[in-house]
Amino acid sequence: MSATTYAWLVLAFPLAGSILIGLTWRWLPGRTAGVIGTSAIALAFLCAIGALVQLQAEPAEARHLADTLYDYAGAAGIPFDLGIFVDPLSVYMILVVSGVSMLIHLYSLAYMVGDEGYRRFFAYLNFFVFSMLLLILAGNYVLLIVGWAFVGYASYALISFWYRRRTATTAGMKAFVINVIGDIGLVFAAILLIQELGVSDYGSVFEKAPEVFQSNEWTIVAICLLLLVGAFAKSAQVPLHTWLPDAMEGPTPVSALIHAATMVTAGVYLIARSYPLFQLAPTAADVSAFIGLATLLIAASIALVVTDLKRIIAYSTMSQIGYMVVGVSIGAYSAGLFHLMTHAFFKALLFMAAGSVIAAMASLQNIDRMGGFRKAMPFTCGALTIGALALAGFPGTSGFFSKDEILTFAAARGGMYWIFAIGGYFAAILTAFYAFRIVFRVVYGDAVPEAKELEEGHLHHGEPENPATGEKEDTDVGFPGPDHWIAERALPMRIAMAVLSFGALFLGFLQIPGVDHVVESFLEPTFENSIIAHTVDVTTRDSYIGMTVGALCSLLGIGAAFYLYLVAPGSTLRLRDRFRPVHDFLENKWYFDELIDLVIYRPVIAVGRFCNSVFEKVVVQGAVVGGATGAVRGLSGAVRGAQSGFVRFYALLVIAGMVGLGLYFLVVAS
Repeated sequence: MSATTYAWLVLAFPLAGSILIGLTWRWLPGRTAGVIGTSAIALAFLCAIGALVQLQAEPAEARHLADTLYDYAGAAGIPFDLGIFVDPLSVYMILVVSGVSMLIHLYSLAYMVGDEGYRRFFAYLNFFVFSMLLLILAGNYVLLIVGWAFVGYASYALISFWYRRRTATTAGMKAFVINVIGDIGLVFAAILLIQELGVSDYGSVFEKAPEVFQSNEWTIVAICLLLLVGAFAKSAQVPLHTWLPDAMEGPTPVSALIHAATMVTAGVYLIARSYPLFQLAPTAADVSAFIGLATLLIAASIALVVTDLKRIIAYSTMSQIGYMVVGVSIGAYSAGLFHLMTHAFFKALLFMAAGSVIAAMASLQNIDRMGGFRKAMPFTCGALTIGALALAGFPGTSGFFSKDEILTFAAARGGMYWIFAIGGYFAAILTAFYAFRIVFRVVYGDAVPEAKELEEGHLHHGEPENPATGEKEDTDVGFPGPDHWIAERALPMRIAMAVLSFGALFLGFLQIPGVDHVVESFLEPTFENSIIAHTVDVTTRDSYIGMTVGALCSLLGIGAAFYLYLVAPGSTLRLRDRFRPVHDFLENKWYFDELIDLVIYRPVIAVGRFCNSVFEKVVVQGAVVGGATGAVRGLSGAVRGAQSGFVRFYALLVIAGMVGLGLYFLVVAS
């Protein structure tokens, strides 16, 4: 089979799995829905490997394959095909997405088994993966928008999965609305592209763009800025980031899927895919890089004080996506995408380990209530530590190689791009600190009652309640189930976490400076026309200097966490009291929610109320509808009055009409 045939099958299996579970869920016994969903994604992953093998068999210059299923629309002579685009970038992305998603499905087999919505969960999960794969493989900007919208809907369905939780439905709506803002930006960008170029498929757009647009021409800058609106909403970059921490209201596998393999990486993919356009709009590319830098610093600072375990990891996602955005915006495409892959492994691992700990705590997520789990849950604690090491960029782990490659490129580009290197290394210190803040609070210290109970062989089961509000809850459909599953007691969870642990530790060896450049070499055909990537010379010496600085930053952050949480416990409380305004500022997430509420939400609601109470009732209902209705009623009343039933009266009306008509023509003729 060809690479494009394999790519179509990559799309077909998750879609078929979602439809099959959705149609037969009433009759599926036990874990059958989970087996179907996991098998569908496993088959998609195998087909992605098939696409990789077939693509590699092509000459480097021929690794850009387009295939059309049929022409599904057309307007003004512009065809919109149901077509896919298979090149090294899309194959790289489907390998990461399908591979990590398969492991998350496997983890979910056990983690969600006690939930009343188990079958519905896997139908949604398969659809989410299908939507992300469609977004990646789309061959034109119109089909990209379709996949983009599907991902937005799927995220809403999964974040709101426990729909009888008010906090979950609110979080789902928030994610949906902010993503719709991004959708609007993406749609306007596509409209401008089609209007200016007359085409929508990637190959034609990238070929025509340099012929039509001049460098930094306002039209191409506007197009790229609109693309960034879509990218930042989906990838949770400032200021469209506030939905991501709230998305933790979904089940833990959903958090892993959104943060590791799908959705938040979509914006990074969009910028990388559209790099020929951003080369023509360097101003927009610089805007993207600075927003990425701001996001990684802001998110890292918030993660220092947040006490919800899943939200700490969520803010780390924002920060790490910021690194990727910086990478693909400044021309370090292979480095940014390499970090995307390594991040998918260690972030999925962190969420899975967190889910196991939260299950042991009977759904409690506050790290201030955790501690001493190293004896009760050795496997989970080992996986959590490995994920934290990779997140912190500890020397030798995957995060160490991928993150430092971005910062080294920024330094090598020089000039103002030193800002990204310096800011990135500073954020690396913060990252290492909050990563091991988790480890030292959860794994070490005195064992909490739940840990002691587990050491005695009993898994703690508390009264079901919402961890965000403390509200008592049921365990019926629409709420979390009554059972709790930890990795130590569930083989599927252990297998998934073991594979991810291996990747978090060793994937970095794919890109060792001066030794091998597997990812860069594979992606080279996609970015062969990149001016920046080929003009910035990053020497092996530069790389090892950057890695040395990165290693020192990692060790500094870990050392600070070790001292504050293990050597001198209680120091953080004294620091909090001493710098209370700073702590409160960070704890309130830089007041972004309040700012958006003041600047956007309240004005929009006020305008809506004005339109409803004044414009709608007075103008529309009163003047337009009421005026028209009154005129019709008056005219109909006059007509009814004329219907007397007397023939002589009707004859008089006819004569009067004829006389009036005659007078009209006399006046006109004169």
